Amino acid sequence: MERGNGPRPLGSLGGPNAVSGPTLREAVRQARPSPTASFSAPGVDVPLAHIAEGTSLAAGSAALSGRSVMLVTRDQLGAALAMIDLDGLVGRMVLCPPDLAATHRASLLADAEVEAIVTDCSADAFADVDLPLFQCGLPVRPLPGGAAPSRATEWVLATSGTAGAPKLVAHDLRALTAAIKPVPASDDRITWATFYDIRRYGGLQIFLRAVLGGRTLVLSQAGEPLVDHLGRLREAGVTHVSGTPSHWRRVLMSAEAGGIAPGYVRLSGEIADQAVLDGLSETFPHAKVGHAYASTEAGVGFEVNDGLEGFPASFLDDPGDCQLRIADGSLRIRSNRMASRYLGADPPALLDEDGFIETGDMVERRGNRCFFVGRRGGIINVGGLKVHPEEVEAVINRHAGVRMSLVRSRRSPITGAIVVADVVPERPGDEAALRDEILQTCRDSLPSHKVPALLRFVPALEMTPAGKLSRTAPSQGPRA
Repeated sequence: MERGNGPRPLGSLGGPNAVSGPTLREAVRQARPSPTASFSAPGVDVPLAHIAEGTSLAAGSAALSGRSVMLVTRDQLGAALAMIDLDGLVGRMVLCPPDLAATHRASLLADAEVEAIVTDCSADAFADVDLPLFQCGLPVRPLPGGAAPSRATEWVLATSGTAGAPKLVAHDLRALTAAIKPVPASDDRITWATFYDIRRYGGLQIFLRAVLGGRTLVLSQAGEPLVDHLGRLREAGVTHVSGTPSHWRRVLMSAEAGGIAPGYVRLSGEIADQAVLDGLSETFPHAKVGHAYASTEAGVGFEVNDGLEGFPASFLDDPGDCQLRIADGSLRIRSNRMASRYLGADPPALLDEDGFIETGDMVERRGNRCFFVGRRGGIINVGGLKVHPEEVEAVINRHAGVRMSLVRSRRSPITGAIVVADVVPERPGDEAALRDEILQTCRDSLPSHKVPALLRFVPALEMTPAGKLSRTAPSQGPRA
């Protein structure tokens, strides 16, 4: 049911835009999904064949044609159904991340010139928003008659906003799907799953792979215990699974990890160090383990499938559809998968003067290999010497007694800052001996200013809703 007087006339997006390819609904139909292919969430499976010929939008949704809308749903299944309904219908679709702070909502609504909200939440959740609401959700209803929508929809995603309010990044469906390679229709054994939320770039990529291929997608659920999630993956017989290195480290710590047998394991969103790659190869010996570089702004840059951290330096010389360069120590990317712009009243420039995106990810070339060492904004300054936390973490994580680690700075009256490390051990044991071994490993591999001055053991490390290590949250307390 719609609340309000209907959306205002849209001035910023203009009239209907030419569609450069099929809408998502058309893509599902063209994929000819098997009767068993579905979107799977806890307690409910929705067949793709039903989705292709049905809608989750309530009556009256035709009024959304050409409008700028924000999609706000309680769970990923609701978002998945609504994205298929809205693509080709609305002029702009803003995917609201599940962790969006209430203090940031008004600015995002204004920046995207949102005219209506599509939601499965109650009207009470939007008491402070003077916009019409359009309801979505289960059950999937038959599509109304009439011509199918044929508008090119602009897709808008929010950055993680770890340093403040998130920025809104505009894409089109062509760019979002440019890195997806066709899968033979005869290969109907693929079942996708992702630890990501599909309302963020990493998860959206897996959602689009499932849609374009007409394959089952097992969705994660906020607050679901990992053991339950892995149990659903096992029951669904997942073959392709994606997540951040932090997601995968949690899996490796679980006794249920051996219950799944994927053929393809994909990492992205954080630096994939050799320890996590080796751990996944050992746990899933029949899987191809690959890590991809992607970001909300740059899109999918490249994939590395040789089992090694970093990427071949030859990628820098590849004149293909994704061009890479290192400038001032930072990776820059230019491709047909990039976003088109930031939204807002005074948005920053997305591209440099040569059309490249400056990613802020710092890279070092060592021989014929390039290695990620950290973020430009995350450097610790120890007496004028620079330390990338991720570089120290990679060394700590190599130790067989370490499951994962987080390196941060602590103020020092002498050097300005010192390096400290929180470590999750592989198993309980002699922590004094393990501490000495880890620090000796650091002394053997790092300059003295990068060796942690303080190392403590913790039971767990905080993760952000995007599945990355939280570098701002306090740790969960020392064990000793």
